[in-house]
Amino acid sequence: MSQQGVQEELYVDQYTLGLVGPDQEWAGTVADGGTVETYTPPGCWGPMVTPSFRGGHEVTRPIRVEGAEVGDAIAIHIRDVEVTSMATSTGSMAEREGAFGDDPFVDHRCPECGTTWPDSVVEGTGEDAIRCAECGANASSFGFEYGYTVAFDHENAVGITLDKEGAHALATDAERVMDIPENARQHPILLYEPDGMPGTLGRLRPFIGNIGTTPPVTMPDSHNAGDFGQNLIGADHDYGVETETDLEKRTDGHMDIPEVRAGATLICPVAIDGGGVYVGDLHANQGDGELSLHTTDVSGTVTMDVEVIEGLDLDGPVLLPNEEDLPFISRPYTDAEREAGRDLGADHGVDVEDDMAPIQVVGSGATVNDATQNAFDRAGRLLDMSEGEIRARCTFTGGVQIGRLPGVVQLDLLAPLDLLDERGLGDAAREQYGL
Repeated sequence: MSQQGVQEELYVDQYTLGLVGPDQEWAGTVADGGTVETYTPPGCWGPMVTPSFRGGHEVTRPIRVEGAEVGDAIAIHIRDVEVTSMATSTGSMAEREGAFGDDPFVDHRCPECGTTWPDSVVEGTGEDAIRCAECGANASSFGFEYGYTVAFDHENAVGITLDKEGAHALATDAERVMDIPENARQHPILLYEPDGMPGTLGRLRPFIGNIGTTPPVTMPDSHNAGDFGQNLIGADHDYGVETETDLEKRTDGHMDIPEVRAGATLICPVAIDGGGVYVGDLHANQGDGELSLHTTDVSGTVTMDVEVIEGLDLDGPVLLPNEEDLPFISRPYTDAEREAGRDLGADHGVDVEDDMAPIQVVGSGATVNDATQNAFDRAGRLLDMSEGEIRARCTFTGGVQIGRLPGVVQLDLLAPLDLLDERGLGDAAREQYGL
């Protein structure tokens, strides 16, 4: 990766072919404290059904942040997320036998001629529309087990699922309707024209499913997490790894946490010099857990400010959500609560620790239990607390939320501000919550 001139404002509309890692070409260099705007294509379904992709998303090329070195962290202040697609299709997936080797997200091959990661062309609409450019066979490795098509009302933040006729009409103009960026290389999933549960109304609130920093090894972008990454263990393709320990090099950019939205601050580890911030997999909405394993993938723009936190050696992301997105038990104390606590402390002869701030430590693993243990371990190292104290604080002032099944979680707790100051997180928490 070559060094480029430092810019206070950087616009990014170049993407990888489903990979993240130190061998990807830089999108540019932004100043410490500068602003980045990205224009991203949909994640998940489009790359999944495009057989030339090496991973399940189409994320931006990595962004170098001035001065970021291994052992630092980068605070990403998400200022705006705007959906530019007018509709999308999604649902639960069915794998197509013969169209992949070990992993249908990664090692694609034509089931007829055997070409690996084949170029493809579109012929018509429907689940057989994506054809191998070499032999003309249906080359996509996925179809829908149960799918649906959603049209968006951006003004009122609602979406509605369409019937067969409506889904087909959008499929005939899929690239324009989904606003596939000029530099993107995926086929739009609207081509598949699924028509399940027509007439269902849903609320929309966009967020970023895959955002973070570049890991020190190359891996599929959709597998940069402890749950999806399990598919790399023992895999006989270019990105396979041998053991669970090899997955510790991940940076957990693929979180699918709905609270990673406008107004939130995400703090990510720096695992290569420059950080390599990347963005992708925008979603129009999602319930906790992403229970279909996929949701409403969309094109859109993200505006964010980036800031280096020197010496904050994180094992994984730390999220400071919007206050309204925090569980009741984890929100900053009100003045009335502080006063009541001090009175109660005086009654019992104990000093009250009320200078606290909420943090969410992200954990990932093969299962929700594994992800929670990973979050306990990360929180303990971050705050220099025993697991027993972490569990106690998370029970009394926090909890655990599920970002994605089978294994991404947010571990909530209120942490002492003086301790966050020692770790370099205090200023970010104060700014986020007006403390």
